[in-house]
Amino acid sequence: VQLQASGGGLVQAGGSLRLSCAASGRTFSNYVMGWFRQAPGKEREFVAAIMWSGSVTYYADSVKGRFTISRDNAKNTVYLQMNSLKPEDTAKYYCVADRVYSDYAWRRAADINYWGKGTQVTVSS
Repeated sequence: VQLQASGGGLVQAGGSLRLSCAASGRTFSNYVMGWFRQAPGKEREFVAAIMWSGSVTYYADSVKGRFTISRDNAKNTVYLQMNSLKPEDTAKYYCVADRVYSDYAWRRAADINYWGKGTQVTVSS
């Protein structure tokens, strides 16, 4: 599956952004979708995941209550609504996909099979 993320940009602390990720190439609803991020000098970290039907979601503790992941299977698109942004949210955000989900695998970037190219989010203080 091919993934193309968009929607990144520069925003002030406390502001909002919505990332989108368009998927193509395979049956979108067969994939768990999610987001990772990587800040300069740091490892890639899990942000959020959403199950095949969209009924179940998971979040990193650092974004819980501020970020919302959703998906539209008719449009082959997954979204990440980011509110109350903080400077520490500054990172390149990657859309990811995999056929299966486990807490162990989805906390490890190396275990995720499909990655988009990423979109930069910069939050100024």
